Amino acid sequence: MKQWLLGLMLITSGLYLHAQDQPPKNWFHLDLQQDNYPGVSTEKTYRELIKTRRGEEVIVAVIDSGVDAEHEDLQKVIWVNADEIPDNGKDDDQNGYVDDLHGWNFIGNAKGENINYDNLEITRLYVKYKERFEGKSPDELGKKERKLYEDYREMGETIEKKSKSMSENAMLYGMVKESLQDLKKDLDKPGEAITLDDLKNYQSSDPLKSQIATMAQTVMEEEGFTFEAMERDVEDAYEYFYGQANYYYNTEFDPRALVGDDFSDPEERYYGNNDVEGPDAEHGTHVAGIIGAIRNNGIGMDGVANNVRIMSIRTVPNGDERDKDVANAIRYAVDNGASIINMSFGKGYSPRKAIVDEAVKYAMKKDVLLVHAAGNDGKENNLENNFPNDRFDKKGLLGPRYAKNWIEVGAFDWQGGEHLAADFSNYSADLVDVFAPGTAMYSTVPDNAYRDLQGTSMAAPVVTGIAAVLRSYFPDLTAPQVKQIIMDSAVRQKGKTILPGESEERVSFKELSVTGGLVNLYEAFKLASRTKGKKKGVSRNSTPASANGAEAPGETAVP
Repeated sequence: MKQWLLGLMLITSGLYLHAQDQPPKNWFHLDLQQDNYPGVSTEKTYRELIKTRRGEEVIVAVIDSGVDAEHEDLQKVIWVNADEIPDNGKDDDQNGYVDDLHGWNFIGNAKGENINYDNLEITRLYVKYKERFEGKSPDELGKKERKLYEDYREMGETIEKKSKSMSENAMLYGMVKESLQDLKKDLDKPGEAITLDDLKNYQSSDPLKSQIATMAQTVMEEEGFTFEAMERDVEDAYEYFYGQANYYYNTEFDPRALVGDDFSDPEERYYGNNDVEGPDAEHGTHVAGIIGAIRNNGIGMDGVANNVRIMSIRTVPNGDERDKDVANAIRYAVDNGASIINMSFGKGYSPRKAIVDEAVKYAMKKDVLLVHAAGNDGKENNLENNFPNDRFDKKGLLGPRYAKNWIEVGAFDWQGGEHLAADFSNYSADLVDVFAPGTAMYSTVPDNAYRDLQGTSMAAPVVTGIAAVLRSYFPDLTAPQVKQIIMDSAVRQKGKTILPGESEERVSFKELSVTGGLVNLYEAFKLASRTKGKKKGVSRNSTPASANGAEAPGETAVP
């Protein structure tokens, strides 16, 4: 029992490591010089450059877990398919998707049933290889087969190790969760918040309950958490580890049959349903809010962009997304008018990368910008450990090697200084283009609620929002031009930061991304106003705002 209590206290205290000294809820909109927070200068841009200018409407597709289209801060900015008559059971616009009023859901079926959990790609590949190699000796295999066999063995070892670890953590957090619930029952305050005094005055003959109360008191007192927030984080941790153990790494679990598509056919496009929210839309709703939650309405929070319509394309379950669905989601977004696609997802394997590549090329041909989150493993990305990515597998065919319409985004921390690079963010001097705000990100979640989340998943929509502002006010800019402007205007960093991951090494930001810089809307807007657009047949309908300042942003060190 003592060993369990020690583990409980250690892991729970680790949960609340970043609870102290939280920034303002809108910190990512603020300006370093004016507000002392390293945001992207959203408010400064609207105040000084945009002013009363009117931009064009921009459709932004959010390929994610789903979006709550009825949210109070999103409802008026949700994309509406004007050519579709709601809920009449017909494909009025003949685009192949019935009643797709706000987007589409590729991980559900025509009956309205939806996938919530799915495996990781490593688990799906292991099951596939197991059918091929189980019972075979490497000695009877050819050279190419032996390499796949070794991959299969390594995958099996990884899955076994991860499954065991996740099960243990799920059990631990389950006990923490039950203990907090028991404590709450003893305090007997239905409908009221549990206070620090409640915990200080709590007495029990059960030593375990007394320990839990003391631990909760310490977390509230020293880390600044409410009891309810502590409960919620423990619940989140339990759900995370439970999902990993029971679904992500479970080789006996395969929910795909629910969708009813022919999964073996990568060219199949018309399946799914029109439920763009699904059973768990927290992630996608949060992303959507960062991009375009209604500005200046006096409730909740403000998104980065003010002229957007959010198209929800539900593609990402709790688990790894499937390449077929990602490819179809990109094509759906392009065909239905999106000019920017936010992709806050990723995985370590991509068995059908070719079909995703073709969809990316299709988006590139149609001048659609793709914004992708770099990932949260605190590792250096390469072309073999993080998918999707912007390099095409040519396999001897002619054509472009890289997608010119793709921007890869890492996350930085509001604290700045040597902690500027978020400790969880993936990075690469060659493959990650820019860094954007990604910690303590306050945004919309389902049922008219708001919450802080963190991750490169939250950094990518900041960049998407910036891109939407540029495409709104400078519609003659092409997708590659918008990408280049965002990169060229990124504020370069002089100081060193702790290398993400478990290392204590200090590195320059140039070692973490192509630009070595942090995105900034103010600088991007000024640069865009000086850039001649290359989009044929499109002109700027309004007079550009004043674009004073140097031709390129100066270097700065975030304090």
